Amino acid sequence: MIRIRDIDHIVLRVSDLMGMLRFYQQVLGCSLERRQDAIGLVQLRAGRSLVDLVPVDGPLGKAGGAAPGKEGRNVDHVCFRVEPFDAEALRRHLAAHGVEAGEVESRYGAEGEGPSIYLNDPEGNTVELKGPPWPEGHKP
Repeated sequence: MIRIRDIDHIVLRVSDLMGMLRFYQQVLGCSLERRQDAIGLVQLRAGRSLVDLVPVDGPLGKAGGAAPGKEGRNVDHVCFRVEPFDAEALRRHLAAHGVEAGEVESRYGAEGEGPSIYLNDPEGNTVELKGPPWPEGHKP
């Protein structure tokens, strides 16, 4: 049996690599892990996981067909578990970077029911920022 522990990595095909790098590094705090420019791959560290950015005009990206957009995304959403989850601090940080966030809602995730916020990256991919599960007996 396979037992999945965490998200290892996600791969996003991107049209504007620099815009996506700014978003994932400056807004979400990911760090550059490594670049493989010969094949068109930039890997960012997101906690214990990786976010791989593949430009659609590079060797790997061309193999995936048309660029993602409103009519054809390649990912529904990506959820990152964040710690601590301070909704107001998250909102202030996102707003300082010109990013609109949805309402804090209670959603079920890998660790159980808890708070989360949805937002979009510069190319329309939905990103969920997920907090810890609610304490025992908490009713959202």
